[in-house]
Order: sequence, then C-alpha cells, then structure tokens
Amino acid sequence: MNTHLVISAIGEDRPGIVEAVAGAIHDAGCNLEDSRMTVLGGTFAIVLLASGNWNTTTKLEKALDRLGQATGLTVTTQRTERKPPRSDRLPYAIDVIALDQPGIVHELASFFAERGVNIQNMTTATYAAPHTGSPMFSLHMTIEIPGQAHLAGLRDEFLDLCDSFNLDGIMEPVKH
Repeated sequence: MNTHLVISAIGEDRPGIVEAVAGAIHDAGCNLEDSRMTVLGGTFAIVLLASGNWNTTTKLEKALDRLGQATGLTVTTQRTERKPPRSDRLPYAIDVIALDQPGIVHELASFFAERGVNIQNMTTATYAAPHTGSPMFSLHMTIEIPGQAHLAGLRDEFLDLCDSFNLDGIMEPVKH
C-alpha cells in the first residue's frame, strides 16, 4: 500500500534545486506524482506529492531533512492520503484579467466559498500591459462546483461580480 507525502521547500532561487529534490525522491525509491514549482521574487518554492511504501517515504523524510540542512532550503513534509475522485463535483476553469487592484483574490475566494465551491488550483500574476505599461493582474483557477448547483445562475453571479469590480472573467468547464 502506498503512503503519500506532501513536500514543500522554499529558499533562495538558484540552479539545481529541482534536481536535488527530485534526486532525493528517486534515491529514496519514491515516485513524484504531482508538483507545483515557481520563482516568486528571488525565492524558489516547490510543493509536491511523492508516494512510496512506508519504508521509502520514511527514508525520504530523513533525506529531505539532510537536504534542507545542506542547502539552506526550508523543507517541510506531511503524510497524507490520496484524494479520491468525486463524481458529485463538476470541474470548471476560471480566468480573470484586470487592472491590478488590491482585493481581487479575496473577493473571488469569498464568492466561491459562500457558494460551497472548492478552489483546487490557483495561479496569479502581475505584469505590465503592452504599450501602456499599466499594472495588470491575471488569475487562473480550477474549481469544483457541487453537482446540485445551478450552473447558469452561478455563472451569471460570477459575471455580475466581475462587472462590479471591472474584471474580465471567464467561467467554463474543464476540458480533459
């Protein structure tokens, strides 16, 4: 039976971090199942899910402790269960683009939380608009809508929220 381990590591960005973490997983006899990696400012951050039997995940935890001490990365681990698929949830993608302003993520997260919609994945970024240089904001998230939700009504409410905050938003089913 596989044991699952969520691993996060954060530290100063430099070449070789992904190789070191992936190498520790491989050397312990574990499998890298899922990962998110990014550079934020001058800091590298990674969150991933590794699996293996109880012995290999224990070996991996010890190897990651040593890796953190050797590299200066802040590494944390947490054992978890694999999330079972839910057939009573509908996956939808949300995309938003707008002039950057404080509170966009909070408003969107509140909107979905109040309706029992779970955010599965979210990526945001700021950038300068072409030609004008205006500060722009983009967001992409994958959500899980409860099966009993009225989709047309939820979409209309989402678009009304976007209009009220001057956001360009799209809500569409996830295409597999």
